[in-house]
Amino acid sequence: MSQLPVVLALTGASGAPYAVRLLEVLASNRVSVWLIVSSHGWRLLKEECGIAALPALKKATGGNWRSVRLFDDGDRGARPASGSAPTAGMVICPCSMGTLSAIAHGTSRSLVERAADVTLKERRRLILVPRETPLSLVHARNIVAVTEAGAVVMPAAPGFYHRPTRIEELVDFMVQRVLDHLGVEVEIAPRWGEERPHSGTAAQPHSRTVQTNRRTGAQMHRKS
Repeated sequence: MSQLPVVLALTGASGAPYAVRLLEVLASNRVSVWLIVSSHGWRLLKEECGIAALPALKKATGGNWRSVRLFDDGDRGARPASGSAPTAGMVICPCSMGTLSAIAHGTSRSLVERAADVTLKERRRLILVPRETPLSLVHARNIVAVTEAGAVVMPAAPGFYHRPTRIEELVDFMVQRVLDHLGVEVEIAPRWGEERPHSGTAAQPHSRTVQTNRRTGAQMHRKS
């Protein structure tokens, strides 16, 4: 895997379980992560996951943060704010519509927004995972603007063709799509055309190495 860090930002849109799972998968597979959590992101973690502080976030994501570095969202002079600091790209998951709007218009009011601006100008991968519904015309125009600027907008809309029976499977579906677009070769969810699980059983992705998700008991698969 690439040794360049992935910038992962959490903002105040609903969808904290996606972010927690994504961070868990990246950290457990020793992918370098530069983590930024906005103030509204911390509130979201508490509201949706019961995660009120950094120790709880570490515990929820497996506890091994040797490859994770946390940055203050208020520090616009931190390394993710500079194009001279190479990265493997950036994910904002979940991405609030306010954050998406700021990126669309280049306002850079925080480290999250500045890091996204840098990712676009350096022509690196920028993946935005909004969950807002329905969308206003303002939202739609901002989505067009960031897409034209080079971002990938990936709404948190999991598929059902793998016949999920647990919330964790829906979360893993979206996290898998994010991992794919980052180029991180870790498999945690079945793909179209693979054997589907029997009724009442969880999908078992095909892979050589199998790890266990400590929080959910779901199996995590990594290509060797």
